[in-house]
Amino acid sequence: MINKKSVEDIDVTSKRVLLRCDFNVPLDKETGKITSDKRIVESLKTINYLIDHKAKLVICSHIGKTGKNVSLRPVATRLSELLSKEVTFVEDLDSEETKNIISNMKEGDVVLLENTRMTEKEEANDPEFAKKLASFGEIFVNDAFGTAHRAHASTEGVTHFLPSVCGFLIKKEISALDNGINNPKRPLLAIVGGSKVSSKIDVLNSLLDKVDTLLIGGAMAYTFIKAQGGKIGSSLCEDDKIEVAKEIIKKAQEKGVRMLLPVDNVVAKEISNDAETKITAINDVPDGYMGLDIGPKTIELYKAEIKVAKTIVWNGPVGVFEYDKFATGTKEIANAMALSDAITIIGGGDSAAAVEKFGCEDKMSHVSTGGGASLEFMEGKKLPGIEALMDK
Repeated sequence: MINKKSVEDIDVTSKRVLLRCDFNVPLDKETGKITSDKRIVESLKTINYLIDHKAKLVICSHIGKTGKNVSLRPVATRLSELLSKEVTFVEDLDSEETKNIISNMKEGDVVLLENTRMTEKEEANDPEFAKKLASFGEIFVNDAFGTAHRAHASTEGVTHFLPSVCGFLIKKEISALDNGINNPKRPLLAIVGGSKVSSKIDVLNSLLDKVDTLLIGGAMAYTFIKAQGGKIGSSLCEDDKIEVAKEIIKKAQEKGVRMLLPVDNVVAKEISNDAETKITAINDVPDGYMGLDIGPKTIELYKAEIKVAKTIVWNGPVGVFEYDKFATGTKEIANAMALSDAITIIGGGDSAAAVEKFGCEDKMSHVSTGGGASLEFMEGKKLPGIEALMDK
């Protein structure tokens, strides 16, 4: 469980509260409009709590990458609609006008600062920039789980200047992930997909100490199949990770973890919805073909495992689900989890996008808002944005 103070442990009445949210929402390239406000909605519980408890609320967030100079103005508009109240948007953090707006705030007022990544100082965790952000508040509340694994000025730097606590979203995230992985109802099943073994080595090693069964999917499966002497055609494979794959297979055996690899797959010569596909054994992919989804036998095998599990943690799709032609495996896994009586935890990122795409989001116990953060939590790593908060 999270052993950090939260907004409920601190008096915010009449105080200026600097709240770090994760408003890194997707925007339409043509219109600049928000295409999904999920991250804004996830922050509302903390925002409304602070408004109801008469705080003067100054919100900061990043959106997009440093150097892209994406504005948070559309977020201010959407947040104002969701709260049914005015949200003052502040572009220039250094102007006199901004100082006046902040110093004249009344209880329940909401100000949104411009994208923290408008400057390189944010990701560099520059102390002067952190101090500047901290000057807008008397208390700091971090509710941005999506960036909790980053030590940036607005997540870790500001904690050196203000009393710092977490919001409800971070509390919910840590509680769900911690219970699912460290205190699960058993059997505990982990499904790990994605394209590269290299990005999942730490999480696989960590999960092997905790799970009863491990299912592997996605392109990363081919590194394991090649490690076992299989023929994988042109499928994605990290040849420099074959020894690592062998070690993971060996560790699973030593720990008594049932580790299942796909037995068949959907192959094609190109990644396209027009591609001609065929189904082959996973260890017999023809030359010139690449595996792009798990096959029907694997789907049935994996669904049977989902059926008997009591807790399921899923991180990474099992096929190139962005293309309908190769989405069946990921869709079937999502549907099977949605129908399961187990506690189901989706580790953010592409897995969260997949369950949203297939309309299963509301049927999961917990869908994480942070792909990278949930992955690092599963790896057993400390998250700097949370570590920096005050202990209970």
